[in-house]
This record gives sequence, structure tokens and C-alpha cells, in this order.
Amino acid sequence: MEDTVGADGGAGAEGGLDAEGGVEELLAAVRAGRLARIPELLAGLDQARRRACLPALKDLRKELRGDWSQDLTDVRGALLAAGVGCHSGPAAAARWLGADDLRVRDWARHPVLHAVVEAQPQEWQIEVARRLAERPARAWTWSMHPLAEAVVRRTGCAAPVSEPFVRSWMEGKLDVGGPRPTLAEQLRADRLTPELAPRVLDLADVGGSLARRLSPRPGDVWTEAIAELAATGVLDRTELIDRSLARLLRGGKPADQRSFLEVLRALDPAPEEYAARVRDLVALLDGPSTVAGHAQGTLAELDEAGLIEPEALVEASAVVLFRAEKKLVRAQLGWLEKAARRAPERSGPVVLAAAEAFGHADPGVQERALNVVARHLRAAGEAVLPELRAAAETLNPVHHPRAGELFGAPVGGDLPTADEDELLPPAPEPRPLGAPIGSAAELAEELSALLAGREEDVAAFERVLDGLVRQAHLDREALVEALEPVRRTHPWNGTIRWMDTMPRDVLYVVAAVAGETPPRRLWDLLGGKGRSPLRGPQTTVHGEVLAARLEEAAWQVASDRPPYLLATPTHATGALAADVLVERLAGYEAAGVVPGRADLCAALLRVGPAADPEVLRAAEALTSPAGRWLAHWLRTGGLPGQPSERVLFAPGRGSKRGRHYAERWWEDLQRIVVAQPGIGTGPKGPDGERLDREFRALLEPTEPSVSRARKVYDWAWRPITHWTAMLPWHREELAARWLDHFALGADRDERGAGRLLPLLAESGGPAGLAVHLALAYGLGARHAEDRTGAVDALLVLAARGELDGALLGRELGELVARGTVKPARLATALGLVAETGAYRTAWSVLGAALPGLLGAADPSARGLGDLVALAADCARRTRARGPVAEVTAVAERGGSSRLVKEARVLRDVLAGSGADG
Repeated sequence: MEDTVGADGGAGAEGGLDAEGGVEELLAAVRAGRLARIPELLAGLDQARRRACLPALKDLRKELRGDWSQDLTDVRGALLAAGVGCHSGPAAAARWLGADDLRVRDWARHPVLHAVVEAQPQEWQIEVARRLAERPARAWTWSMHPLAEAVVRRTGCAAPVSEPFVRSWMEGKLDVGGPRPTLAEQLRADRLTPELAPRVLDLADVGGSLARRLSPRPGDVWTEAIAELAATGVLDRTELIDRSLARLLRGGKPADQRSFLEVLRALDPAPEEYAARVRDLVALLDGPSTVAGHAQGTLAELDEAGLIEPEALVEASAVVLFRAEKKLVRAQLGWLEKAARRAPERSGPVVLAAAEAFGHADPGVQERALNVVARHLRAAGEAVLPELRAAAETLNPVHHPRAGELFGAPVGGDLPTADEDELLPPAPEPRPLGAPIGSAAELAEELSALLAGREEDVAAFERVLDGLVRQAHLDREALVEALEPVRRTHPWNGTIRWMDTMPRDVLYVVAAVAGETPPRRLWDLLGGKGRSPLRGPQTTVHGEVLAARLEEAAWQVASDRPPYLLATPTHATGALAADVLVERLAGYEAAGVVPGRADLCAALLRVGPAADPEVLRAAEALTSPAGRWLAHWLRTGGLPGQPSERVLFAPGRGSKRGRHYAERWWEDLQRIVVAQPGIGTGPKGPDGERLDREFRALLEPTEPSVSRARKVYDWAWRPITHWTAMLPWHREELAARWLDHFALGADRDERGAGRLLPLLAESGGPAGLAVHLALAYGLGARHAEDRTGAVDALLVLAARGELDGALLGRELGELVARGTVKPARLATALGLVAETGAYRTAWSVLGAALPGLLGAADPSARGLGDLVALAADCARRTRARGPVAEVTAVAERGGSSRLVKEARVLRDVLAGSGADG
């Protein structure tokens, strides 16, 4: 029906009408929260007087917005009921009810509100219910669904099928308070079930609700209830099967997929029903492993019953045999074998389908596929041999001799020569930072980009910070004007945060430019005169350095305004060229500018070695205290590198150092860690200068520990790329400081530290024990993205000639033996290295790791056979020779386990037996 008022629900109100007839009484009842009187007072008002109440009701709603006092609860309820009763138009009434500013969810069941709505014309009620049901899902947090549902049930109109309405109806069935029928019984008694229950299968993020069992009684979980109602004819079984398959084909979160699969299993389609949906089943083979496994098993049963075309087996094999899950691949090969035995005339297509697995990454799967082909090759006939020979070229070289015998022709070409067997990516070149930002408008654009998602980009942050200082020096007023749109979108909140200082906190400097916040000088903080908004209880040593730089920059843009910053790096790694820093300091001296302490300290830690005599002579010509310190710094080589001492650290039960793992206090933990002596206060300048305390903290000694009490590194530890940029020439020191967290990714399955490994690899300085240990933990990390970071770092070090494969291999062998690194994860990571073509690099690590892997590790550990198989492949490709005692010992064991079989292959390769086959 058409609204009789305007879009805001108040057009046409006769505000000047006499208040007689109960208008003032209604408003007084609302303000007093007298809920029970609202329906009676509304009944005494005609439409004109109801409209006259709306302006006052809207004003009261504005007053209450944001005030959640408990004593105003009845006032909000009375306001809600009176407002909906005064709106004659359903659109405006729905908006009044559906807005979330009054937090009205609990009122949706209140009898007063229901009485007010029920007093309206039926067409009005139906339209209001429809509009409420169609409100966006985000507004459904404070839904009026019970009110809309009551209208639907009372009027007998069709139920809305919008997602919010269906979801709320579904969630209403999960109310487990008090004695109640089972879910199936509730649904059977609900007239809305045939219309809404199938729509539940269309909802997103519904897996948890579908799988939530309300009681041990049968039918008290959605998956069983749906199947029970389908069996009794309440729901359309065919529709439910099609909807379940459609949701599985659509994909989604694992929890959703598991729940929809449970619905399908509960429906238990007959073979004939599945046979009519073969195309859907084949498509599901590309889905999650649980879904693919169900589809695979169903198709195999249909094939055995003769209900599908033989081509479906070939098509299914083409999908499954390229999957990584070995269980699915083995099951597919088993299906192929049964098909060929059942019908020998199908042997030709079967062996060709099995040959798809010749290219699988796992040599064990390749061997199984080769066995299937061998058993049915005679029945298949000679016509399949050309295709089998072509497919055999993708086999691991260890299988080439057997494939050649089976297919009647040599398989596999010559192995590459010694100088052709290594493919490494080009060593990354340092990316220059580029020219400084040239205008306030350009600065505003780059600041917006930084805040919109480029926080991890060192170059972006450093250019913006330097640009703020430069542009404030040139024209602060113009800078304030250019930054105004950014400040409106990203205001500085000025509060103490409970997380670390981050690049986004450059907004503090922006606020100082605009004069929005008084900048706090670092020396004031040290004197206790102020409290930094950038530092909190969770600030790391790296966050302290970043905070010191931002605090100082905030002071500079508002006071002395230097022409530029000294510490802005010349490359995205954080490195600062010595000649550039000398030139910048010379410019400061010419302008009579005194450098900021934090800026100078950061620059000294970033400056690279100065081998050019011209640069050293230019530095010696500087006359300011900062210039003399820089000259001394460059002349003496700056920060010395710190050797890492290898330590076995094992905090046991009750150890103070083990308190970081309070949730696992019963476990003993063993790690290989490092200790470093530290640099103390850092090298002093000729006049006794020393680095400020924030920067000295980066150089403190490291000790074997799981958590350092001085700075919190647990839940607040969020590594960012800027950390490596603080010491771009000292990656060994950084790796030693972060080693606990690289280890957490391997032995406690935590996530995130591996993203720092490529940055360490691209940084400068020696790559010693700490770097290689960090890399070892990264290769054994639980999460794939962390392992990928470790693989990238390994390849970068190898490309730069800085990888010590023997050192890395020895540490990996011991970590696997101690149970810190799991062989299966390591096999995956080193397999990625080999797949890039870096076989010699992979062998340099694996060859050194073999004694530890096979000497002390659990021989039944999952993935150990994969590691030995990978080692055999790399050894064959690189023509590695020379026996390994531990390999020989495993090869001479009895049995036919995967580990023993692969050890025999590796033993023969290292002995030169069949290595070039």
C-alpha cells in the first residue's frame, strides 16, 4: 500500500493542531516509560493527532541515542511502540522499527509492541513485515524478526524468503531453554518450514548452526531434522539434494562445506538419484578433500553398479590424480585397478588414466601408478605404448629404468651437466627509495596510500615521514591545507594503545603539523614531564625506536623545522649510503641546523660501510659534533658484528624461563638457540657521544630464553618489515633477537614470523648461525606462508652466495631429531626449493641433514620417507657420490616400508649404481 506520509514519516504533520485528545498524555507516558498505557492512548488518537506527535518523538529519539542507561529501558520501549503507532505509512514505520540506535532487539517480543502493530490495518502489517525482512543483514544484529514473524503467522501471508529473515527463523529454532520438542518436531509443526527450511541451505556461514546438536535425541540437529522431514514428505527431497550439491559446488568455508556434506549424507540419496547427478559429483572432485572423497567413493560405487558411463572414470582420474592428497590419489588408482579387473576390455583407458599420476610430486605415488600400468599393460595392448612413453618422461628418474623395460624404449634423456643442474633466481637488487616528495599535494597522496594499506612498505613510510619534515620547512600552511582531506578521513585519536608502535602512527606527526596535539619532546619524556601517546605497555624495542623518531619529528615540524631528515634510507631495505649521509650532514652544517638526536642515531645505525676514500675525506671535513661523530663512525667501521654462540636451551617444568608456555607447563621444551654478547652502549663518538637508550636497546646481549620479561613479545608481537630496516647491515643480530619467534612457528604452530625471513636474507652483514637457525625453524613452520617465506629466503641467500648449506643441514638434522621440526613440513619446504630447479642447493642441505635425520629421528615419523626420496632425486640430478653411513644402515634393514625403500634407492644413487639410468 502507498505511504500517506513523506519519506521521513513526518511530512504533512499538523504541528499546530490542538494537543487535546491525548497527544500530550501520550508524550508524557512515553517520557515516563509507562509502556502499558501506550496502546490505549494511541487508540484514542486519530491519524492527524498521531502525526502531530512525530516531531516530539523524533526529538526524544535523538536525545536517547547513545544513552544506554538501564533506567531508560522502558522509555526506549515506549518510544518505539508509540513511534510505530504514529506512522501511518509502512515504509516509515519499518524504518522506525528497524533502526539500530535504540538497541531494540529485546522489544521485538514485547506484547505492547505487538498490540500496537496488531491494531493497524492488515495490509499495513504485511508491508511492514516485508520491509523489515528485507533490511540488509548488517542491520539484523538488532532485528525485529519476531515481530515480522508474528505478523506472518497472524495474517497467513507468504513468509519472506530474504536471507536475514531465514537466518533469524533458523536461529530461533536453536533456542534450547527449558523442556522442548526436538528440532524435527518443531519443524514439523511449523507451517513456515516447507517454505523456509530449504532456504537455510542457501545461507552463508551457516555451518556451525547446521551442525549444532541441541540434545542427544535423534532429530535434534539440523542435518538429521532436514533428512527426517524429507523422508516423511514434509520437505521436497529432490530439492534438498539439489540445493546441498549446489552449495558444495559453490564452495565456501570448510565448516560450511562439512555441514552441507553432512546434510547430503543424512539425505542418503539412492544410487539412481546420484546417477542422475554424475556431472555434479565429478565437479566435486575438485573441492575440499572431505567433499572430494565422498564424491569419489560415490562415483566408484556407481561405476561398480554399472550406473555411469566408463568415460566418467577417465574424467575423474584426470582431476584426482593431480591432487596433493595421497589418500585420494591412492583411492583413485585403486578404483582404476578394480575397473580393469572387472572389465579387462577397459584396460586401455585405465592404464592411460593411471599414467596421469606419473607427473605427481610424490615418487611413491608414481611407483604405485607404474604398478597399476604394469599389471594391465598386456590387456591394454600395444596401441597405448606411445602415450605411455610420453607420460613416463615426467617420472622421477629413479623409475626411468623400469618404465623403459615396460614400454620397450628408453625413458628419460641425459642428466644435465654439472654446470647446468642449478637454476637459481637472480639475486635481488636493492630498490632505491627514489627522489624526495616534491609537493604538499604529492605528500597527501602518498600518505593516503600508506594509510590505505601500504604500512608494510618501508619506502612508503620513510618517504612520507621525510616529506612531512621537508614540506613543513618549506610552507607549513600549505601543507596543513593539503593534508586536511586526509586528516578528516584518518584522524589522530591521541590515545594510549595496547599494541606496538606502527607506521600508521605517522598520523601523530600529521596532527602536530596541524597543531591538533602538542608535540612531546623526547627529552621531556625522559624527564617525566609528559606521557607519550605512542608508547604503551606492549611496545617492543623496535616500537620504541619508531616512537622516538615520530615524537622527534612531531617536535621538529612544529618548531625548528629542519630542511630534511638524516635517517631517510636510500634503499627500501633501510640501508643508507655513506656518501648521502655525509652530504646531508654537510647541508645541515651549511644551514646551521642541529640534527635531532633520534634522527642522527637512526642514521648511524643505517649507514653502510664507506670503502670509498673520497667519502671518508668528505666526512673528516665535517666540523659539527654530529659530523665528527659520523666521521669517527665511518673510520672505525661502525657497529661491529657479533658472533652467535650455539646453545641447547631446555626450560623444563617449573622453570621461570618456561612461564611463557604456561598453557603447556607440563611439557619439556628443547630448542637450539644462540647467545650474543651485545655491543653495550655502542661505539662512542670522539666527544663521548653515545646512542640514545631506545637505539642501544637494539644492541643489547641476547640470551637463551623463550620470552624476555623486559619487553613483551607474545600476543602483541606483530613483526613488520620496518624492524629489519632499523639495522639493515646486521641481520645476524636481528635473527638472534627474534629466534624465539621463528621457533614458535615450528614447535608451537604460531603464525607470522616467517614473513621476516626474506627481509633478513636481503639485508646486509654476515649470515651466520642465527640466520641459518632462523631459516631452519622457518622451513619447519606449521603454516604454509611461513614455510614459503623461508624458501624464498633460502633461494635469495643461495643466489647471493651466502647460504651455508652444510650448516643449515646439520641444524635441521638435529631439530628433526629433537622433534622441533617435523619431517613432513620440511619435505614440503625443501621440495619447493627443488621444484624451482635448485637441486644442487637442495642437496647441499639434505646431504648434510641426512645423518641427523636418520641417525636419531623416529624412523616412523611421517614425512621421513618423503625427505629421503627427495634427497635421492636431488642426488641423482646432481650426480652426488659417496656413501652416508646412516643411509646405508637404514637401507640394510628388513621390511618394505617407504623409508627403507627410499633409503635403498638413495644408497644406490650415492654408490653410482643406476644413477644415470
